[in-house]
Amino acid sequence: MDNILFAVQNDNLFSIQLHYNDRYIDVFPQYLYFFYVEWLKPIFAKKLPKKMKILHLESSSKNCSVAISDDENLLCLCEEVSENFKQSESLHVFVKWALEGAGLELKQLDAVSLGKGPGSYTGLRIGAAAAKGFCFSLNLPLIAINSLETMVFPFLNSSYDCVIPLVDARRMEVYCAVYDGVSGNEIQPTEAKILDENSFKEFKNKKILFVGDGVIKAKEILQLPQAEYNSQIYPSAQYLVNAAVEKFNNNDFEDIAYFEPFYLKDFQGVKKKKSED
Repeated sequence: MDNILFAVQNDNLFSIQLHYNDRYIDVFPQYLYFFYVEWLKPIFAKKLPKKMKILHLESSSKNCSVAISDDENLLCLCEEVSENFKQSESLHVFVKWALEGAGLELKQLDAVSLGKGPGSYTGLRIGAAAAKGFCFSLNLPLIAINSLETMVFPFLNSSYDCVIPLVDARRMEVYCAVYDGVSGNEIQPTEAKILDENSFKEFKNKKILFVGDGVIKAKEILQLPQAEYNSQIYPSAQYLVNAAVEKFNNNDFEDIAYFEPFYLKDFQGVKKKKSED
């Protein structure tokens, strides 16, 4: 709406003239309500962004993380890195604390977003069960986002050509993907990769940042002179916010009944050794 002109005659409102898309439109008071409902309200609805309060859950790693946002504004974050993977103990407690910190109740939420993995099999199952439970009980849409994306977001536009998250997947295997260091766009898709001295050699002339707990073993064997390493980075719910808002605005939701986390590979349990008689 470019501008609105009010025409007054004998101290009474005579008409309202609107300038829109190079057109002048006269609206008389007796038709104002009809004009608002049938023409003006749909225009404002398209132009004004949707308001949304989203609960974000990230449980794919040692970092149990919960956040609340209103649009793209982070209202509260509760998270803890634990070597013992305390999601089963902490996740619902953190949800309660995050809601209290944001001054909201569950019934005020508009959606739930989840870091869908890859990562810890048990952590992913706990996070997915919680997210689906909230969505079913509150009739909310579910948004799922690759957990590796949350590890990249803090380092965009920081002079790196590529940012590569590495999540430990036991032995010499990692979950990884390659992202552009400026735009954050995916260059190579998420995969389970067994590391050796030739891994990522196609990026040897690039300035690369490796992040995640898989960095520790990668640093010992990778031969990339321009690479930097940060092993203290874990997926975090606070970095789900922007992607979740975009998906919400695009109505990009999961089918809650059939949603499964992004495990990437089958679960491999560890057998306990039999005690000797």
